[in-house]
Amino acid sequence: MAIPKRVHFCWIGQHFPWAYVFAVLSAARHAGVDEVILHHTDELADGPETQALRAAPGVRLARLDPAALLGPVGAELGLGEALSGLYGRAQSPAQKADILRAAILHQQGGIYLDVDTLTVAPLMPLLVARQFMGAERIVWPHWVYHSRSPLVWGRHLGLDVLRKLLRLTPGGWRAFRKVEGWYVPAVNNAVMGAEAGAPLIVAALREMAALPEQQAHGAYALGPDLYQALLAASPMPDLAIHAPPCFYPFAPEISEHWFRSCRNAAAALRQALRPETRIVHWYGSVRTKPYVAQISPDYVRAHRQTQLYSALVCELLPDLASV
Repeated sequence: MAIPKRVHFCWIGQHFPWAYVFAVLSAARHAGVDEVILHHTDELADGPETQALRAAPGVRLARLDPAALLGPVGAELGLGEALSGLYGRAQSPAQKADILRAAILHQQGGIYLDVDTLTVAPLMPLLVARQFMGAERIVWPHWVYHSRSPLVWGRHLGLDVLRKLLRLTPGGWRAFRKVEGWYVPAVNNAVMGAEAGAPLIVAALREMAALPEQQAHGAYALGPDLYQALLAASPMPDLAIHAPPCFYPFAPEISEHWFRSCRNAAAALRQALRPETRIVHWYGSVRTKPYVAQISPDYVRAHRQTQLYSALVCELLPDLASV
């Protein structure tokens, strides 16, 4: 088995919300790995969230010093202080996390999960590859922005409008399933796995270090855009790319339906999840961000009959009643 049986999360900040606690706990419960590590750059505030993590079997909280990680990785790859400098200039926690996840996977290997995920099935079958990512269905892959074709822009503007309409339509995720083939599958680094020193991660770190400063500040410049451009320029035969249902059963924007009110959420959940789904990435930075502050054990118990997200959390973590 090439990829180590461990899951990594990364957090920048002191307060770790319940929505992300559920991500860690679901991975510990369902991923089938030896350990789940939450790397945190700041001292986590004490509270019920942190206490739940410390009490969970298989979960380890690991304080992370970015300089102590990025310095040796940069030296090993002949990048000098480029990665440390990039981290220091990064303008958002998401950008910093993009850098840290690649460095962690390069150094330790394993599976990296964003905190806005829920693990629903064992990840062991994914570990036979040297490296893997997942594709999501999107409107605006990096190459569209560089296109000068009115036909390309017209098509993707139309797809954008359709996606917005289905995001707002009750039960619109069902209708999106009928047209999702019109949308471009593109890799996302929210879920990725690799053995230590894997070619994809080495190439990504080198690409990060080489980005001109003015290009490194985009929201996705160190994440999906970087990996999409990297693979378009140089495909990797030993990289397994899993189809959207594996990690992204709802597309971006459509993911708001995880939190919209619905009837009989438990029954709807059976349709929302695909047989091949192992991770649900619910896109905490796209439309669903306002829900993060509301989510707690009480919240998911109260909404389990009327919301897909809460129904899923309660199914994955049935002992929430004792939290």
